[in-house]
Amino acid sequence: MEEKQKIEDINREFYDFRYEETEENTFRLESGLTPDIVKKISEEKGDPEWMREFRLKSLETYNYLRVPKWGPSIEGLHMENIATYVRPKTQMSGKWEDVPQDIKDTFEKLGIPEAERKSLAGVGAQYDSELVYHNVQDEVAKQGVIYLGFEDALKSEEWGPMVKEYFMTLITPKDHKFAALHGAVWSGGSFVYVPKGVHLSFPLQSYFRLNARGAGQFEHTLIIVDEGADLHFIEGCSAPKYNEANLHAGAVELFVKKGAHLRYSTIENWSKNMYNLNTKRARVEEGASIEWVSGSFGSHISYLYPESDLVGRGAKSEFTGITFAGAGQNLDTGAKMVHLAPDTSSLISTKSISKGGGASIYRSAVYIDKNAKGSKTSVSCESLMLDDESRSDTIPAMVIKTDECDVGHEAKIGRISNDAIFYLMSRGISEDEARSMIVSGFANPVSKELPLEYAVEMNNLIRLEMKGSM
Repeated sequence: MEEKQKIEDINREFYDFRYEETEENTFRLESGLTPDIVKKISEEKGDPEWMREFRLKSLETYNYLRVPKWGPSIEGLHMENIATYVRPKTQMSGKWEDVPQDIKDTFEKLGIPEAERKSLAGVGAQYDSELVYHNVQDEVAKQGVIYLGFEDALKSEEWGPMVKEYFMTLITPKDHKFAALHGAVWSGGSFVYVPKGVHLSFPLQSYFRLNARGAGQFEHTLIIVDEGADLHFIEGCSAPKYNEANLHAGAVELFVKKGAHLRYSTIENWSKNMYNLNTKRARVEEGASIEWVSGSFGSHISYLYPESDLVGRGAKSEFTGITFAGAGQNLDTGAKMVHLAPDTSSLISTKSISKGGGASIYRSAVYIDKNAKGSKTSVSCESLMLDDESRSDTIPAMVIKTDECDVGHEAKIGRISNDAIFYLMSRGISEDEARSMIVSGFANPVSKELPLEYAVEMNNLIRLEMKGSM
C-alpha cells in the first residue's frame, strides 16, 4: 500500500473518536462560573463543609486575579462558555465489566485495560469530571500503598485528615488565576500514599479523558511518598477535537519525604482546541529526589512549568521534556527549580520541535537561595524547527543569591541538516522517512526515559505529526 503523506489522509480516529452527550448518559451543569455553580459542584461531590468554603474562597480569589500577560494569548478562552462539571451517569467501579460500554470502548481503544493487564500496579481512569474506574493489585495493597480516587480519600475517615492537611498547600489559590479556578471547581483525580520504606516494583497510572465539548477538566492529584519509599507514577491525557474551546486546569501536588524517590511521567496528547493551563509542583526533602519525564504533543495553547522546591539538604530534581508544536499550536513549557537548602542539585533537559507555523517556547526559572550553598544546576534546551514559518524561543531566568554554587546553561536552535538528509537518502531511504528518522532520533533521549507503551505512543505521535508536514 502506498504510504500516506498528507495529514488529511491520516486516520486520527485513535484519539479523535468521541461519543455524543445525551440526557440519558451525561449530567452537565450549565456553562459559566458563578457562586451558585460552585455550590452545585460541591453538592454533587458531597464535600465536607471545609471544602465547600475552600471552593467559594478560591472563586473570590479567581475573580480578583488577572490573567498573566507574559505568556501566549488566551483571549479565545471564555469561561462563560465552559461547563466546569460534566459527568457520565455511572458510578465508579473496581470491575472493568461494570463500566458502561461507551466509556469502556473509549479506554479499550486507548489501551488502558491492556496496559493494566501487562505491568501496572494500579490504574485509575477519569472520564470528563469523574473517576469511572479504579483498581489496585492485591500485592500492592498488602504493602500498605493507598491509591484512591481523590473524592474517596477526601471523605475517608482514615485519609480525609491527610487530604485536608496537604490539599492546595503547595499550589495555593493565590499563586495565579488558574490555580484559583482549580481550587473552586476541581473534580476527580488521584490520592496516593506510599508508606515508609516501601518500593513499588511496578508503576501506578492515571488516565484522563475529556470527551465533552465546551467543557473543562480539573482533576487534582496528591501524592505523598514517605521516608525512604520509591514510586513511579504515570499520567496520560487525551481528548477528541471540537470546533470550540475546551479547558484543562488540573493540579498536581507531590510530597517527596526524606530519602524517598518519585518518578512522575506524563504524555499529554490533548486535542488542538484545548487550553492546557495545568499546574504541577513538588516538595523534595533531605536526601530525596524527583524525576519529571514529560511529553507535550497536543493543545492549542499550553502553560506548563512543573516546579521542584528543594527544601532539604542534598535534595535532587531532574526534568526531561519534549514538546512538539504543529500548525495552530503555541506551547509555552519548561520547568522551575527552587533551591532552598545546601548541596541541592537540579537538571533541566528539554527538546522542542516546531513545524507548520507552530510555536515552541521554552521558559524556565532557576532560583538558588542564599542558604543553598554548594548547590548545582544545569539547564540544557535544544530546539528543532522544520520549516521557515515555525518559531522557537528560549526564555531562561536565573536568580542566584550565593556565590558558592555551580550553574550552567546552554541552548541550541537549529534546522534539520541537509547533509544528514542526503546521507540517509544515499542509503536508499526516502526524503520523508529520512526527516522522520532524524526527528525521532532528536527526541530519543526522552523516549528512553518513558515506560515502553508510552515511548511507543510518543514515537507514533511524532511520526503522525511528521507525515502531516510533508
